[in-house]
Amino acid sequence: MPGTELFGAEERKEIEDVLSTGIMFRFNHDAQRNNIWKAKDFEEEAKKITKAKYALAVSNGSAAIMAALAASGIGTGDEVICPPFTYIATIEAVLLLGALPVFAEIDETLCLSASGIKAAITPKTKAVCLVHMCGGNANMDEIMAVIKEHKLILVEDAGQAFAASYKGTATGCFGTAGAYSFDFFKIATAGEGGILVTNDETTFKLADNYCDHGHDHVGNNRGMENHPVIGFNFRISELHAAVGAAQTRKVPFIRESNLKIKKALQTQLSKTAGISFSKLGDENGDSGTFLNILMPSTEIAKRTVDEMNKAGVGGFNYWFTNMYHFINQWDHIKQLKTASKLAIQVLGAPQDYNNLNIPKTQDVVGRLISFGIRCTWTEEEVRTLATKISECVVKAMQTEKV
Repeated sequence: MPGTELFGAEERKEIEDVLSTGIMFRFNHDAQRNNIWKAKDFEEEAKKITKAKYALAVSNGSAAIMAALAASGIGTGDEVICPPFTYIATIEAVLLLGALPVFAEIDETLCLSASGIKAAITPKTKAVCLVHMCGGNANMDEIMAVIKEHKLILVEDAGQAFAASYKGTATGCFGTAGAYSFDFFKIATAGEGGILVTNDETTFKLADNYCDHGHDHVGNNRGMENHPVIGFNFRISELHAAVGAAQTRKVPFIRESNLKIKKALQTQLSKTAGISFSKLGDENGDSGTFLNILMPSTEIAKRTVDEMNKAGVGGFNYWFTNMYHFINQWDHIKQLKTASKLAIQVLGAPQDYNNLNIPKTQDVVGRLISFGIRCTWTEEEVRTLATKISECVVKAMQTEKV
């Protein structure tokens, strides 16, 4: 959790600025706030990193992807191609908007593949919700070719990939809109927070309205503002935005540190038989937040996880059995268990979610073990971690030979 490692005077000052005015609401109250606008500051810092024309700070990354989909025109009955490997919020957003998730194959970038997307397209497909997983990036040239060929809407969930890019363009900035998460576990954190980005003014205005009960934010009397669309409350508080702004300013340093540490780990671990690494669409665009190890098989990966647990190696995720990031454990999605009736329960699911044919995804996620990189690790800590991982892999591989 790089961002949380660097909490300090900068975050405290930003919070104290807000407390000095007493205005924790992001809109209006111009006279009382002494020109302190932390949500706007947060948005500006995000634009510096992403080079997006527009950025909208919201309550969390889940709100950001939901608003990005909504402002891109995704709604009831629209089929949206999604990855089966993502944080569950991506799928929840599609469902709660009334749209219908269609799951497609990923590849060793850990993201949807162009071939996977193409195979999942039907006459009812309207959009692709591409997720840049584990700090990396997808093969965007190939994916954009499919998007353009089939005239689809692309929305990007880059919740785990803030500061990642592909050939100079930030993840999140290829489609109509993109979303980032700034929760407690990301490269930078606001505690809870999210950012929506877009290069399209109309999309931005719709998102701005949608995330604040339809308010158009014109004029200085909130109670008399017009409401061009129906929306909901996805506003971020000035306190959360204050932390987010301070943290985002630290992202270039965090990324630089992450990449050095990741390179050192990969250099040492590549000497161990059985270890390979996930791919990147663009190696130069990695955010460095995760070390993603690929084992030769799911069984060896499981044995490696067992060995690491026995050895007390912490800080890793085995996504294949993770309850929130992989479809194998999403029984509530497969069985459509809901608090209230959703559109998919009226319109019908476009796939049998209990019997999906996604062998490539099952293989990749089954072999994947991810370590979150800490930007404050010392050289000794990095060497020690790599040694422990190697020892566990060697034991798991030896068991395979017996």
